[in-house]
Amino acid sequence: MVDRYENMKHWLTSFRTGLCLTLMCVLPVSLAGSVYASDPPPEGAPASVSVRVYLSEGAVPIDDPQSSAWDSVAESEFNLSPQVHWPDRLQEATVKKVKVRGLHDGQNIAIRVEYQDPTQDDADAAALEFMVGDQKAHFAHGQEMLLVEGGPVNIWYWKNETGTATDMSAKGFKTIKPQAQQDVSAKGVWENGTWKVVFSRPLETGDEQDIQINPGIWTSVAFAFWDGKLVDGSVKEKGSQKAVSSWWSFRAEPEPDNSIFGYVVLGLLIAAAFEFFLVRKLRKGQAV
Repeated sequence: MVDRYENMKHWLTSFRTGLCLTLMCVLPVSLAGSVYASDPPPEGAPASVSVRVYLSEGAVPIDDPQSSAWDSVAESEFNLSPQVHWPDRLQEATVKKVKVRGLHDGQNIAIRVEYQDPTQDDADAAALEFMVGDQKAHFAHGQEMLLVEGGPVNIWYWKNETGTATDMSAKGFKTIKPQAQQDVSAKGVWENGTWKVVFSRPLETGDEQDIQINPGIWTSVAFAFWDGKLVDGSVKEKGSQKAVSSWWSFRAEPEPDNSIFGYVVLGLLIAAAFEFFLVRKLRKGQAV
């Protein structure tokens, strides 16, 4: 009986050790998943080739390009080039790159673009472009191109002169037009040769012409910028003359899935009950 009791004690000790090791492996993985879903990468992490719109615990700064909230999320940086796909082409663009940060609170989304422009001009402008639906579209207004049929795009356009945003649709060059339902807002601030412009909108609008942003679902985004400086009496960049990017990946982060913690607690309770049952049975056996 003593040998049997000692063997069972040894088994229980091994069981506890195994359970602890399992929790040590499972918990860090589950916590890492939660961090990835809601928190930015560590400070100093390299910029991504995608735009991650982080989940905010508070209200997003939809009308404040200089809010300290933007400092809490990682930025992505994208190179730009002159638009040469369609007349009137541009050989040299002022804006060379853009830094992008995003936040959402489960209801509203805010995306801030930051870029260098030496002068503040009325005709300075910026735009975000999104694919709508499943049909692939070229980043040039959804224009039909070689090997690309073309598809609808949703464009959020801001101009310094008006200080407001326009919600637009297009399916190719010369088809761009404002939508009947306007859902986008924007605010820009220029300081020391740098524009910071925040675009904001509800994640879902119910408008079939809009991109519907579902947290956790990847889509595509492109960027465009115009330098409105007057050169010899004419605006330097306007219309199709602009700095552009190609398509990049875009996703609003989903809420973290913490269901693993429930399973861990349940496992601990079951293990404790099982151990209590065995110890009780062993003690009864000793008494006999």
